[in-house]
Amino acid sequence: MLTDKHRLSLGTAALAGLYRPVSREAAEEVLATAWYNGIRFFDTAPHYGNGASEGLIGDFLRDRDGWVLSTKVGRVLSPDASPPPVVNGFHNAWPLKQRFDFTYDGIMRSVEDSFQRLGLNRIDILFVHDIGDPDAGTDTDQHRAQLLDSGVRALEALKTDGTIGAVGLGVNTVEICEELVGQFEMDLILLAGRYTLLDQSARLRLFPKLVEHNIRLVIGGVFNSGILATGPVEGAHYNYSPAPPDVLERVAKIEAICSAHDVGLSAAAIQFPDQSPLVASTLIGTAKASSLLRNITQFNKSLPDALWRELCAEGFIGDML
Repeated sequence: MLTDKHRLSLGTAALAGLYRPVSREAAEEVLATAWYNGIRFFDTAPHYGNGASEGLIGDFLRDRDGWVLSTKVGRVLSPDASPPPVVNGFHNAWPLKQRFDFTYDGIMRSVEDSFQRLGLNRIDILFVHDIGDPDAGTDTDQHRAQLLDSGVRALEALKTDGTIGAVGLGVNTVEICEELVGQFEMDLILLAGRYTLLDQSARLRLFPKLVEHNIRLVIGGVFNSGILATGPVEGAHYNYSPAPPDVLERVAKIEAICSAHDVGLSAAAIQFPDQSPLVASTLIGTAKASSLLRNITQFNKSLPDALWRELCAEGFIGDML
């Protein structure tokens, strides 16, 4: 399903107004920029603006061919009579509220609702979203039981009847991947921030299991929420918090190696996951067409093999499995 032409993909959370409002025109410009520069794999979720992202990407793709679309399950949306102006950080959110539901019925309803919001006749990849996440409150026995006792049957049925083409996890932690790989059949894992120039916990703990079960990765969060794009400047963020001194020092050393090879830090960061054959796609997201075009250019720039060899020799990255 995912081929070489899908090595770079677009996430659409930012287009639903994550952290700041986004006009319809600006969002459509980002999508058009992605399309005209060859991006054909798009990722969305009910969580992104309570369906706003799904509605937007569905409108964009409806009259186009040759795309791959992923969305997610785990949250069910319902009307909210008194919605706040900003919902879960989304400024363009639809007037709905959400609840976690990983059961058979919850997953089936979520998929049906997503088809309605998308207005499309196909969902290619379905990710189980934010299961086992302490920050989301889903790192509980109850949520795991919902998925493993009945939700998995929904995923199997949807794939068997051709409603979806592939299933997997869409998560932020390696721990839940380690736990669930092998407990049900999955094709892909969308993992944010855990296989980057700064954090390779996925390689150290997860890659052998992926090889064993023939699972590939879609990697998001390649800049670790900012510092691998900005460099170790004052106020740089790492994993959505101010970067601590040890991270600033590590990034400074990585940046120095990149500079010695005449490579920008952000270009190395965006290309790093793609060096592994286990990575099917690198997922980027932005609400600005200019930023997207810069990232596409950096992803396609030729970088010297010597850069990766030195980063490996200095212990900043491991062997590319």
